[in-house]
Amino acid sequence: MQFTILPDFFVQLDYTQFPEFSAVVMLDDVQIMYYNSNDNSISYRASASELSESEQNDANIVFRHKHKSMKYRALESKTHHNLTRGINVQQRIAGCELMDSSSSSPVLSWDAFNGEPVEELIFNKYLNTMESHGLWPATWNQIKQKTVQILYANLYHPLCIKTLKHYLSKEKNRVIRKVKPRVRLVSKDGGTRVSCLATGFYPRHINLTLSRDGQPVDEEQTTGGELLPNADGTYQMRKTLDVTPEDLKESHKFTCTATHLSLDNKLDVSLGNSWQLQVSTDHCSLDVRCKEQGRNPSGHLSYATRGDQENCTFKGLRSIALP
Repeated sequence: MQFTILPDFFVQLDYTQFPEFSAVVMLDDVQIMYYNSNDNSISYRASASELSESEQNDANIVFRHKHKSMKYRALESKTHHNLTRGINVQQRIAGCELMDSSSSSPVLSWDAFNGEPVEELIFNKYLNTMESHGLWPATWNQIKQKTVQILYANLYHPLCIKTLKHYLSKEKNRVIRKVKPRVRLVSKDGGTRVSCLATGFYPRHINLTLSRDGQPVDEEQTTGGELLPNADGTYQMRKTLDVTPEDLKESHKFTCTATHLSLDNKLDVSLGNSWQLQVSTDHCSLDVRCKEQGRNPSGHLSYATRGDQENCTFKGLRSIALP
């Protein structure tokens, strides 16, 4: 399994109400800590425990160095672009990855100034090499290049891997948990719009497909598809199809299909013009029919599965939206 820690840093020049420097540290998509230069303090955002003295010292070393280096970079970029007023922002994403028990994965860093990429660094511990691309690395001489490589080899790489392993052991249950999606297929506006919604799932990667009469709808015909966060740390995704007047004159069967790490098999929710819904996995299916007076005020039908509970379950679905 792959784990990633991605600190995000930015510096703002000229006066604003925001801190000149702030940093967010992530383990995959779980926020671990936050730091800003106004308070000069670190907030641990994961579990209820506080940072140890060793953790505080390690974080302070990195944050102080990042603050100094990014402010210098921002001033260089400001001069290079002849900017004399306004707010200018230097951003950095840096991190390392851990595959299984390996500690030889690279450390990567990307810089942007006012939203434009200006620097990319890749340190390969296994080969002991440093790749550098962008505006400022192109101006480095061999001594500068070697100095940066030594810094990554002796500070950033060992510290990043050490921190990653430490917080992975503390937050493992959060980052490797699996939460099944709740999938809904909704027909709106008199049948002129069909939406496929999956929500409440974790991890974030999901494959959501909207089909018409068994054929996947071209992505260019749908809107949405963005991955959005929920307040509880899970995610949601919606895809919507505008049905043409010609399609309204014909009988079509729309299907929403979800595949996710938490599901043993793909999950299908189908909707036809007769208000018949079919929920199915590779093992079994459940047909639901209703009359207009049988629908509740919210337009959703809640149901309980019957039959072989071991081989025929739909735990990922709690309710289905009716047209």
